[in-house]
Amino acid sequence: MAKVFNHMYLMEYKRKLISAEDAALLVESDSIVDYGAFASKPVAFDAALSRRCGTGLTDVSVRGTATILPLPQVMLNDTKQETFTYFSRFFTEADRKAAEFGLSVHLPLQYYDAGKISGEAEYFDISPDVWVAQVAPMDSSGCFNFGLANFHNRSLALQAGITIVEINENMPRCLGGSNECLHISEIDYIIEAHNPAIFSAPPAAPPNREESIVARMIMEEIEDGACLQLGRGIICDAVGNMIADSDLKNLGLHSEIFCDSYVKMIMQGQVTNIKKTTDRNKSVYSYCLATAETYDFLNDNPRCASYSIDYTNNPKRISINSKVVSLGYVLEMDLLGQVCSESHGLRQISGIGGQLDFIIGAFNSEGGKSFLAFTSSFKDKSGHRQSRIRPLLTSGAAVSVPRSMTHYVVTEYGKVNLKRLSTWGRAAALIELAHPDFRAELIEEARRMKIWSRTNRIPF
Repeated sequence: MAKVFNHMYLMEYKRKLISAEDAALLVESDSIVDYGAFASKPVAFDAALSRRCGTGLTDVSVRGTATILPLPQVMLNDTKQETFTYFSRFFTEADRKAAEFGLSVHLPLQYYDAGKISGEAEYFDISPDVWVAQVAPMDSSGCFNFGLANFHNRSLALQAGITIVEINENMPRCLGGSNECLHISEIDYIIEAHNPAIFSAPPAAPPNREESIVARMIMEEIEDGACLQLGRGIICDAVGNMIADSDLKNLGLHSEIFCDSYVKMIMQGQVTNIKKTTDRNKSVYSYCLATAETYDFLNDNPRCASYSIDYTNNPKRISINSKVVSLGYVLEMDLLGQVCSESHGLRQISGIGGQLDFIIGAFNSEGGKSFLAFTSSFKDKSGHRQSRIRPLLTSGAAVSVPRSMTHYVVTEYGKVNLKRLSTWGRAAALIELAHPDFRAELIEEARRMKIWSRTNRIPF
């Protein structure tokens, strides 16, 4: 019977084959095209669609998430602006550079919302007319795995007017979980492309002195049996590597992103997942942007489970596990406790991603803690030191985390739980976390803002 089914799938596969050029001809003017997410962005289809510039095609909106190499051809040339507008849900360095030339537009999105926005009737007016993404080759069950980018690909693919997969034999097969694949019966066309290498990120740079101090202070808060979500970045990687070299036991992983340091933690035995309440014995994640070695680790690995982002980032589901530890990065923070993690003023740097999802989930977890970690200052392009802790956020900066949600804050000068503090207490605590060069100025600003106590000893 299995051979009959495999033959049926093969026949259907052949019927649905299409060239990238013919697939691109399916896109009409005034339509929305979705490009998967992260490493699932199509390559051959994108190049073919780009070549339709100047053929009468106009006003096509192309949506992606976290643009990585190779760059989308539809956004590279400003002569194509009347043809394509490229939107990105999470900015990478590539998106930032493109945005400076008006070639990429930010599409704000909190990751947990992705499934709702892409799957409910209320939002069908922004459904994709065409969805296309790179996937792993069809397996014996007739399924195409999303590989390194489960995210909300399935919801968008099923909602699209036309669903196309672009095969890449280099895409790892990342087992579920759920929503990690499409069946051949659920797609309209198949592109057999030229199998480009999947973009792999270089390892994070080693931490400097201040970053190491921050990482060590977070390590002091992690207990045996904790359930981890570590983001990308130097401090996050430093914490992960410290965990891998520690004697912590029976840790779990429930994360939106699968990081390089997770491999080391699993292989060296710190992560077992046996204490988790949900998905016991599985390391849960939704997407991966890491080194090629980490991609190889995930390929066909039954100890890891790929889920859609509305599962991994659901604050209620996160909080079911006890001792959840989430770690996120901050670009700047003000004395009220408001956090910006995604922009320098009006210049978009990244996106909110799932930071707030995990802050809420960790806070509501029994024994859980969310940490926002950063070095207290940085040097600008002119070599002048700037404080990351400011009286108020820079004009135009996005509030990624409102002050009512901010939990633990950590710099090289200490850590504090803001949840229990008044406006006076928050100002005093944050000034103590600031670089000494800026504390006197911050105190004066706090006084002017009327959020400074008379004695600097009364937090409530």
